[in-house]
Amino acid sequence: MNNEYRINTKTLAIIPISKKKSKIYEQDEVFIINKSANKIISENCTYYGSSYQGRKKATMELIGVTHKPPILIEEFNNLVFFPTSSPRLTDCGWISLYNFESYSPYDENSIIRFRNNLTLQVNVSNKVIDNQVLRATRLESIMLRRKSDKKEEK
Repeated sequence: MNNEYRINTKTLAIIPISKKKSKIYEQDEVFIINKSANKIISENCTYYGSSYQGRKKATMELIGVTHKPPILIEEFNNLVFFPTSSPRLTDCGWISLYNFESYSPYDENSIIRFRNNLTLQVNVSNKVIDNQVLRATRLESIMLRRKSDKKEEK
């Protein structure tokens, strides 16, 4: 087990196992980190140049979302992650929009399919996933448009 993790384009999901342990799903491997999912998200925001609070505030300014906001972890690769529940809760997991493919209902929960065909059951309703994907996509769209506008200015 490890204590450090850098979110990257291969990261699919960060799912809490306990208060201080998370399971990281990447395209080709799964491993455990001795930190909460929220701590991993927060540390990666800082690593890539902003605080979690700064990223959260930016999401609020850009798309008006204050509860369960998606977070832009890293701009260059458009690494946007959305929470499965309130980040204040220890069972909050984080899903990569970059690697997200689709979702479907499973009893009261949801099955998420990633671009590499891995599936993951999450303990939230399809309606919640639908809302979170919509928010994350809006955030990504605004960021991509701003990048495009900057290129045209040059």
